[in-house]
Amino acid sequence: MATDLQLSEEMLSPPGDTIQETIDTIQMTQAELAERLGRPKEKLNDLIKGREPLTRKTALLLERVLDIPVSFWLNRENAYREELMRIDQQKFLDGCIDWMEKFPVRLLKKMGMLPDTQNKYELSRALLKFFRVASPKQWESIYLEQELTAAFKISLANTTSPHAISAWLQIGEIKAMELKLPDFDKMKFKETLQQVKSIVIEQPTDFHLQLQKKCAQAGVAILFTPGLPKAPVSGATWWRRNTPIIQMTDRYKTNDHFWFALYHEAGHILLHGKKEVFLEDLASTPVDEKKELEANLFAQKHLFPIEALTKLLSTKITTDRIADFARIYKTHPGVIVGQLQHAKQIDYNQFNEFKIPIKIFN
Repeated sequence: MATDLQLSEEMLSPPGDTIQETIDTIQMTQAELAERLGRPKEKLNDLIKGREPLTRKTALLLERVLDIPVSFWLNRENAYREELMRIDQQKFLDGCIDWMEKFPVRLLKKMGMLPDTQNKYELSRALLKFFRVASPKQWESIYLEQELTAAFKISLANTTSPHAISAWLQIGEIKAMELKLPDFDKMKFKETLQQVKSIVIEQPTDFHLQLQKKCAQAGVAILFTPGLPKAPVSGATWWRRNTPIIQMTDRYKTNDHFWFALYHEAGHILLHGKKEVFLEDLASTPVDEKKELEANLFAQKHLFPIEALTKLLSTKITTDRIADFARIYKTHPGVIVGQLQHAKQIDYNQFNEFKIPIKIFN
């Protein structure tokens, strides 16, 4: 049974059909018409079969020979080419549907990144625009190929769901394009990270907005992007031209995880290269363990340094001691609990009353 697309192709009529009908009516052969037009017979046959476009010059010649206006021929040609292009586009989008269905389309629609439609052609077209690529092949060359590109010095080929992860990164890219920040100031960002400690301690409900504002003044973009299914990323660091981007989720839901992740990403900005993308907590991606350790130590130094942790561990760990150390080292007690649990010095169910649930997205 023929599909709608096949039927459209079969019914497609080039301007040459009208030329043939006209000369049949006046009992003129193609050879005679070619002679009267001053065109080779082969070229005329290509025109009649739709293999050659009908140009303005040819339209003028047809007007002289067949007494049919130039405007008719040009309109006929334009309508044919537009329909031909529509069919070609439908064929192309047909081949994109399998690719499109690998992405978390439902959630991307909910976030307003894709149109709220069930039309798979429309969704495929919108997804290409979302990624700013001409075809799935270009998406693959950017996100999957081992030959690393200038855009992303990382390959998602070995991850379990490169489609979801690339979508999460692209949401950040779109948000980053909307920003207008001053030039990145490394010294100012270092000072900002010290100032942010007051937000860590107080943990206000609008902590994320305060954080964004402070870092923006140093030329650093803090972006909050909801996690996507099959994209278990807690955060990422990358550069858009000369602007460093920290893209974060609220995956772990508590302040200790959030602040450690934030300072970890800040460490990547201050310690590592501009052409790298650092994806946190994502299995199967290539990891530079040395750089990840450096970022961890950077975060620990700013939030609760190793010497403080060692000193705390030399005493009996109690609620009062945790609160005292938080005051002395100007941090949040929940952050200390998180470090103690990560170091396996206390159980994961101990002292969790110090941790504060966080909510970034409604």
